[in-house]
Amino acid sequence: MHEIHCDALIIGGGLSGVSAALALDAAGLTVTVIDRAPVEAHTASGHDGRTTAISQSSKRMLVRLGVWDALPEAPCAIEDIRVREGGSPLFLQFDHEDAGPDPMGFILDNGALKAGLYRAAATRPGIRIVSPASVERLERNGETATATLADGGRITARLAVAADGRASPTRRAAGLRTTELSYGQTAITCTVTHEQPHEHVAFEHFRPAGPFAMLPLNDAADGTHQSCLVWSERTDVANALMKLNDDEFDLEMQQAFGDTLGHLHVTGRRWAYPLGLIHAERYIDRRLVLVGDAAHGIHPIAGQGFNLGLRDIAALADTIEDARRIGLDFGSAPVLQKYQRWRRFDVMTMIAATDGLNRLFSNDSAAIRLLRDGGLGLVQRIGPLKRAFMRGAMGTLGALPRLMQDPARH
Repeated sequence: MHEIHCDALIIGGGLSGVSAALALDAAGLTVTVIDRAPVEAHTASGHDGRTTAISQSSKRMLVRLGVWDALPEAPCAIEDIRVREGGSPLFLQFDHEDAGPDPMGFILDNGALKAGLYRAAATRPGIRIVSPASVERLERNGETATATLADGGRITARLAVAADGRASPTRRAAGLRTTELSYGQTAITCTVTHEQPHEHVAFEHFRPAGPFAMLPLNDAADGTHQSCLVWSERTDVANALMKLNDDEFDLEMQQAFGDTLGHLHVTGRRWAYPLGLIHAERYIDRRLVLVGDAAHGIHPIAGQGFNLGLRDIAALADTIEDARRIGLDFGSAPVLQKYQRWRRFDVMTMIAATDGLNRLFSNDSAAIRLLRDGGLGLVQRIGPLKRAFMRGAMGTLGALPRLMQDPARH
């Protein structure tokens, strides 16, 4: 039986878990990551059909942590976002130049992002990854957290970080309650090829059954134009769409999106993910903190889930670094309460925004449709309001943790 002692143990080796390891390492901690899957499974082609939207502030963090340069492929920049309500001829155009020279954000395949995270972690002597391994028991007292593994190994740390996803066994074992809501929607995601170049525009069509997004990807090696489809539908309809062959699916997709990009064709596997909201009533417990989807899971309507989790992680790193600087126990209740206070307002604001947007647009009421069209037109005409929406999407509003701040302004 082996025993490891470190400053922080992180349960979960996905996007949030390895991001947290890198951030806490940068804050001066020794870190052990425990994950059920072998490292190769996370980065294998076809392991995860999703893509991730990365905001400007998240990019700054990934640059500082050495992840950006370790990515196996360059992310595709989003320079403009075009929002349309159903079949309305009106649309709202967010042009990145209205907010500054930087892109609105970036789109990257989850497998490539995980590969970059693991490559960066491999260069940090203060990070140890134990996998495949499962936590049988997590014991926490006033001074330490100790994970007992299925193979009998033990890992003892001053703080445990739960980064093990929406279903978080760690959160459940700690008795931390959640508020949960099913949207009755399922998101279909896949890679789509198209005749016309996307010109780095992300398209978001709000339809009664749910949002339909076409997110720009880099051209394929042979020059074929491609995007990532994220199509939210009522679950019964989504299930029927998943049963169609590719030609049948192409016809339905073309009808839903239109001919803006010319002929559309699905390529590769289609994936389906049920959509729901989950929010932990508390993000902390004795010697335990929740980050990312273990703390909150939101609707993908604004593509902000991963960015919200990175803000958790950056705030936790700041809180720990500040505590250590003045000699405080970084795993103590007062320090963790500071993290929770910092994060709760941002998370609740994002939950309200994404849940509200989905409810506003996922219906076919004539009166509400008129209100929606008027709202889109109002935002399009009022420059300061439009720029505020853009800065929100870019993750540059408000007081940001140090890892996410613009180096040009400090």
